[in-house]
Amino acid sequence: MSESINVAEAYGRGCTMFMGIELLVAPGALVPRPETELLGRTAVDALRQKRLPAPRIVDMCCGAGNLSCAIALNILDARVWASDLTEGCVELARRNAARHALESRLAVLRGDLFGALSGLQLERTIDMIVCNPPYISEARLKGDRASLLIDEPREAFAAGPYGLSIHMRVAKDAPRYLRPQGLLLFEVGRGQDRQVATLLERNDAYENVRVVMDETGAGRVVMAYARG
Repeated sequence: MSESINVAEAYGRGCTMFMGIELLVAPGALVPRPETELLGRTAVDALRQKRLPAPRIVDMCCGAGNLSCAIALNILDARVWASDLTEGCVELARRNAARHALESRLAVLRGDLFGALSGLQLERTIDMIVCNPPYISEARLKGDRASLLIDEPREAFAAGPYGLSIHMRVAKDAPRYLRPQGLLLFEVGRGQDRQVATLLERNDAYENVRVVMDETGAGRVVMAYARG
C-alpha cells in the first residue's frame, strides 16, 4: 500500500480505475492501489495457464472488491467468494459487484478471514486464494507512515508488530480450503518478500514458492502451491 495515488481526490470523485475497470470507492475502505494490479495480473495469468473449468477463487481481505471484480471480469466462468472484516468494505465490494453485474458469480461475505466462509462447505474445493492484507507494522503507523491514517481506516494497514500477522494467519488456514496444487498469492510490502516466502517454505502444506517482482525489481507478490 503506497501513497502513489491521491486518496482524498479518489474519495472526492467516488471512483478509481483498477486493471482497466472503474470501481466505486468510499471512506471506510482502502482505495485500490496501482501496485496491487501486479497481484491481479499474476492471479489472472495463473488461472489462464491452468485452464480450469469454472475455477473457484477466494479473495481474502477484499476491501473495495477490486481483485474480486477484476478476476471475475477476466475469467468469465470463475466463481469468487470475497471476504472482509468491516461492514464498510463488504458494502462497497457488493456495490462494485453489482455495478459490473457479477452478483451471480461473486459473493461478498463479512467475517474474520476464513471465518467468513464458515458453513459454506468450501474446504478443499478452492483453486486459488488471493490476499492483499494489511502489512504495515504498528510502529511504522505511529512513525513514518502515520499519514496513511488521515484518510483511510487503520484496519486497512495495521498488521501487528512486524506487519505480517495477517499473512501468518492466512498461510496457516489456507491449506484447509485449497485443492491439491491450488494457489495461494499474497501481496507483500517492500522488503517483506523474503520473510513471507520463508514462512511458506517452512510450512509443509506448500511447495514451489515463488516471488514475483514489480517493474522496479522489488518482490511484491509471493505465491505457493498447495501440496498434492
